Amino acid sequence: MIFIKRLNKSKNWLKKHFSDPYVKERNRKNLRSRAWFKLKEINESEKIFYTGMKIIDLGSHPGGWSEYAIGQIGKSGIIFAYDILPMRPLKNVKFFNGDITDIFIQKKMFLCLKEHSWNVVMSDISPNISGCSIVDNANMFKLSNIVLKISMSVLSKRGCLIMKLFQGHGFKEYIQKIFNIFNIVKIYKPRSSRVNSREVFIIARRFKM
Repeated sequence: MIFIKRLNKSKNWLKKHFSDPYVKERNRKNLRSRAWFKLKEINESEKIFYTGMKIIDLGSHPGGWSEYAIGQIGKSGIIFAYDILPMRPLKNVKFFNGDITDIFIQKKMFLCLKEHSWNVVMSDISPNISGCSIVDNANMFKLSNIVLKISMSVLSKRGCLIMKLFQGHGFKEYIQKIFNIFNIVKIYKPRSSRVNSREVFIIARRFKM
């Protein structure tokens, strides 16, 4: 009986997935991920990207955000992308395969990243979802702390952080932490986020110095 319930649940998810207009449009455009549309919405609202920018993409697999961003910043721009999962090559994007929670990987990252002054750090990174919101948020905040650490180390003073968080337990306290670091902080929920998703995106600019 449990197996049948799980099978029906999987069938319902697949039906919703393939009827999703963003999935259909992703397939039509031959994009890497429906997440492409989320970053597009964020950029159209906040006017973040411009030609020649230097961008770090954390949790980049399968490459949807890098794919969108490279189209905005052009050949003169630079994107360094990082993920624990492999990512198919993307023109004008330099990909690094590794776990950014590993201190050794972080040290290698900082050595590599110090070559440039970075305009944007963007993170669509997410923990493995357990289904328990308290556990998932705690794991997300651990990852977000690493994203913040990297941002504070490499972003230019007027740089921009785009970071995914989950609403729910601990969210307000974590947002306050970001307000303590940046002068401008906005919370954005793209239309292309799934209706039942707790994800929101933080757009934070200009360090408080």
